[in-house]
Amino acid sequence: MLDDNKTVFHLIEGGSDEQDLALTLAENLAGDESIDMDDIAVLAQAEGIDPVTTDGEKSDRVESLVDDGVSVKACSNTLEMFDLTESDLVDGVETVSSGVGELTRLQNDGYAYIRP
Repeated sequence: MLDDNKTVFHLIEGGSDEQDLALTLAENLAGDESIDMDDIAVLAQAEGIDPVTTDGEKSDRVESLVDDGVSVKACSNTLEMFDLTESDLVDGVETVSSGVGELTRLQNDGYAYIRP
């Protein structure tokens, strides 16, 4: 049994509804005082990269999550694929070498995986 409560939300879809749902779930978990969370992460890759960019329609929500202590990560391979750089990301968004590698690492570290 795990002693830590850790969750990663996978932001991979390009549809606005899917992105809204992933961000809403992360916000709800961050605000849920009935569970003691050790870490909440949001991993953006592929078509789900837009919200973590400064020009993204949902960048203000990502900024709020970062301010609330949520770890927000962006796949470097995706940045390259969309011709983006780290300077295109919301302040506080961390880059990881590959989204799938990071998901594997997080799940091996006991993170619950949620993909809305």
